Amino acid sequence: MSPTFTLLKNANLFAPQALGVVDILLAGEQVAAIEPALSITGLPGLVTLDLAGQTVVPGLVDGHVHLIGGGGEGGFATRTPEVTMSKLTTAGVTTVAGLLGTDCVTRHNATLYAKTKGLNAEGITAVMFTGGYTVPSRTITQSIQDDIVFLDTVVGLKLAISDHRSSCPSLDELARMVSDARVAGMVGKKCGRVVVHLGGATEGLAPLKALLEMTDIPISQFIPTHINRKAFLFEQALEWAQQGGFIDITSGINPDIGAKGAIKPSSAFVRCLRAGLDLKRVCISSDGNGSLPLFDDQGTMIGLGVSGFSSLLETLRELVLHEGIALSDALMPFTQAPAYALGLDHCKGRIAVGMSADLLVLDDNLMLKHTFARGRCMVRDGEAIVRGTFEAQVSFTTADSQ
Repeated sequence: MSPTFTLLKNANLFAPQALGVVDILLAGEQVAAIEPALSITGLPGLVTLDLAGQTVVPGLVDGHVHLIGGGGEGGFATRTPEVTMSKLTTAGVTTVAGLLGTDCVTRHNATLYAKTKGLNAEGITAVMFTGGYTVPSRTITQSIQDDIVFLDTVVGLKLAISDHRSSCPSLDELARMVSDARVAGMVGKKCGRVVVHLGGATEGLAPLKALLEMTDIPISQFIPTHINRKAFLFEQALEWAQQGGFIDITSGINPDIGAKGAIKPSSAFVRCLRAGLDLKRVCISSDGNGSLPLFDDQGTMIGLGVSGFSSLLETLRELVLHEGIALSDALMPFTQAPAYALGLDHCKGRIAVGMSADLLVLDDNLMLKHTFARGRCMVRDGEAIVRGTFEAQVSFTTADSQ
């Protein structure tokens, strides 16, 4: 199939660094040229879009999404549904990492793998972490190493600590799982990192710190997530990041929407910035499509919601428009940092010649206008124009199904 060509004129480009007003040529799935006043002739089917100074930024890289649903803490009826592609693209997400949550019994990594393959076929980029809350880790091939080495979209491992829903793994069990992921990443040329779900237990990051002391596994092997869940946990995470570790703020955990005792995502990032942390190691993810359970003091679930994806761009706007953070810095935890953590920084997270043509067009208020994923316009004027396979309203007759 011949490549498609799109020329974006007069784009105020943040790649995420500020590059001023330029023209951007998309050829097939890649960025082919970035120059002031590009003059293009002879390209078949070239589509030109004059952005008149609107802001262009990299597509968001969401490193923590329950693609096949999460939840289940309140019984079978509380299992959240699978995500649809347009839910992601209309939130500006062009690259996504899926994983399992509490429920590793009715949810399976094989199904998650199929979901990532489907999303890639539909036009965005999807990877996944094998494992889950359960120890031994639930995998597809019955081996952490084999999953990461041989399955193309599997990039690392997920596990859970400091949470009453986890399997409370011992240090020896943690060391074995993390070592398996690390070696598999080396052999399979993937990040091999371990996303570590952190609950609200007071031990927080202590198990990971103990693991670093008893092994020679580097701190960069881990991506501790939900670090803004509690104030004490965030303080531990700041120290962790100052030692060179990744940290992942959850945009859906926000005291303004009922997360008692949490640190507001925008406030958390501002503190990271003021602490002088390496912004390539500070990520913000949505935890999208997962459940938002509320427990009482006895551990009984008393409420449940479903997290969405709009919190990503909402947090970006909060950082720029209310906290006064430069857009180039504010973009980092949504783009370049998670791409780096996922081992995808060679093609994702930045707008540059040769990189994937994943980009967003934002208006003056940083509201989403257009989404391009792998060179294809998925969202135009805020509305999805490309939908997933079963999102279109298609009616089937009995004859059709035979």
